[in-house]
Amino acid sequence: MENLVSLEYLNLGYFNTIKEIPNGILSRLCCLCDLIVGKTLISGKEVGELKKLENLEGRFEDWDNLNMYLQGFHGREKPRQCTISVGDFEWDEYSWNEVGKVIGVGGCKIHTYKIMLPPDIEELDIDSCDLHCSEEYPLFSRFSLSSPVSFSALKFLEMCGCRNMKKLFSPNCVPLNLQLEEIIASKVEQEEKGIVTLEFRLPRLWELKLWDLPELKRICSVDALLVCDSLVQISIVNCVKLKRMGLNLPPPAPDSVSILIGPKEWWESVEWDAKPLLEPFVTEFYGIRQQDQTEHSSSVN
Repeated sequence: MENLVSLEYLNLGYFNTIKEIPNGILSRLCCLCDLIVGKTLISGKEVGELKKLENLEGRFEDWDNLNMYLQGFHGREKPRQCTISVGDFEWDEYSWNEVGKVIGVGGCKIHTYKIMLPPDIEELDIDSCDLHCSEEYPLFSRFSLSSPVSFSALKFLEMCGCRNMKKLFSPNCVPLNLQLEEIIASKVEQEEKGIVTLEFRLPRLWELKLWDLPELKRICSVDALLVCDSLVQISIVNCVKLKRMGLNLPPPAPDSVSILIGPKEWWESVEWDAKPLLEPFVTEFYGIRQQDQTEHSSSVN
């Protein structure tokens, strides 16, 4: 190992067969600027000690390793780019986006204690995770940032197969760039002149994907709207309990928006003021499992 202490670039490739880098090795490579190990497990504590690291691609075993990695960068500059898998998350061509700081989490439990995320995270993918805390807490109340700023850099959020989740955001923790039974939980106060309609503005959100969320009932409460000025790609599949689309979009121009839906019966029944204008841009997704179609048909009859 003494011959590698000056190593600045280590690339084992994404499809290498090395399952794990043993403890005590990475901490000696103090000059590393690029660490690319793909699916290989690495120690969060040891990676956090690499003070010159600028680019990281690798896998942590659990949330604790992710927390230790981020704690190691407290008070100093973090890598410019990172693509981190946590648990058994697998990247594929459909979940990959050209952004700099990406974390994908698969098969992990999300408990009541705070889970640390980078303050400038740009993409967060959560797949098949269980939420183990009181149901009144929105999912994002479980996350804290490694510095006191909002999720102002978040551009992509993808969630799939997450059980026991009813609410995603509370009004005071909606990511600025993004802006389950309900995605944004809100409490509207009654005034003398009626009910105030809340608006959550997500001016930079350009893609919304909701897949396999069987308990999702609405995006916002009845008296709230999600205003999305840049939304051009919408994909809603197997969310058969979703009855109202509380989205406010700009008038679509030809070829400016793409909408993937499934099943078709859901699209026909969902409430959305913009639906007549968006009808020409809708494509049906045919990969729905037969049992899902049967369950939906039973629910609407």
